Amino acid sequence: MDLHLPCEDSSVNDVVPIWNPSVVANAERQRLQGKDGSKVTTVVANPCQGPDRPLEVSYTDTMVIGNGSFGVVYQAKLCDTGEMVAIKKVLQDKRFKNRELQIMKRLDHCNIVKLKFFFYSSGDKKDEVYLNLVLEYIPDTVYKVARHYSKLRQTIPINYIKLYMYQLFRSLAYIHSLGICHRDIKPQNLLLNPETGVLKLCDFGSAKTLIKGEPNVSYICSRYYRAPELIFGAIDYTTKIDVWSAGCVLAELMLGQPIFPGDSGVDQLVEIIKVLGTPTREQIREMNPNYTEFKFPQIKSHPWSKASFIKVFRMRTPAEAVELVSVLLEYTPSLRVSPLQACAHAFFDELRDPLHRLPNGRSLPPLFNFTQLELSAAGSLKSALIPKHLKDSVGSGNEASAASGGPSTPENINPDSPSHPSSSTTSRQPSNEIV
Repeated sequence: MDLHLPCEDSSVNDVVPIWNPSVVANAERQRLQGKDGSKVTTVVANPCQGPDRPLEVSYTDTMVIGNGSFGVVYQAKLCDTGEMVAIKKVLQDKRFKNRELQIMKRLDHCNIVKLKFFFYSSGDKKDEVYLNLVLEYIPDTVYKVARHYSKLRQTIPINYIKLYMYQLFRSLAYIHSLGICHRDIKPQNLLLNPETGVLKLCDFGSAKTLIKGEPNVSYICSRYYRAPELIFGAIDYTTKIDVWSAGCVLAELMLGQPIFPGDSGVDQLVEIIKVLGTPTREQIREMNPNYTEFKFPQIKSHPWSKASFIKVFRMRTPAEAVELVSVLLEYTPSLRVSPLQACAHAFFDELRDPLHRLPNGRSLPPLFNFTQLELSAAGSLKSALIPKHLKDSVGSGNEASAASGGPSTPENINPDSPSHPSSSTTSRQPSNEIV
């Protein structure tokens, strides 16, 4: 097999070039001793929303909970409230404005991790500056939960898969309505509260506001979840790469293992072809018009039918689940369903049942508290998205206030939710850098 794929280059600095002469006006940190002898760190931080007035924030009980090429993530406790937070610390280039921060300041959604504060700190080396994002702390991830079941040689119960995937699609619908592409959807970036069943999308370190005609790097997204157009080297892709990744996550949760494992771009493509068949020339042109190598193995795909989906999925996998995967994992990006179309899919009908509960007996978290921004993109899908019992209770024209299947209380009704904070308008400077 002779496949020629673009080189994988992950060396691109994914930040927004903009002149910023000083980002460390409040970099100094004071270390004090708490009453119980614990170390307390006090910083001058900026709030994510509201008036841009720096304020002192003190935290303690700091410990490392994650690290990687991006930096380090700490868990800490706010001294004033006792609330647990996660602090993501990343090295900052003073010549650039951090794209992750600019995007996080725009976001306000129940299925997206909330940025509370941010501050800058100095490093050990001269002129070394770190950006610290203070985020709400959520204890689990879909990845950890899936691993737990895998060790038991089980898959996550289908009710939980429905709940988690529905909330993922809601988060994608929201960020895509703002023109933002996450570019790294995977189980590790899906935070979970195991008690309430609430899922929140995190890690916007690879996210970008996509602008038509503006090139983007193709080597983005974790390999098992990379859309085929990225493997073919496309630089003018759309938010549909997130939809493909979400389809991979759904398939993985049902299978108990990644659907397209691969150690390289070629391996990845072979795994995709095994399931979807060899892409046609037209499909390849739709993925990347500039790709000219057409030497592919001719492999027949598994037909997505009730009679033969056992070749990919387990015998008892619901037909609606397989059908949803089939419209998410399309070669042609434009043929993949939108996140809101996915939310309206029959696979999630059970969540719209007012009597449905979590397997632990608890009520479902708010699932239908759509903001006007979300519904403005829904069009004719509104009637399918909001359950009949909620439409009847809130009346015509108030669909945005429909919330969970539980009682209509102030906590789960959201008629006046802001679409996003006023800080969503950020300045952009022209750049020759492709990110």
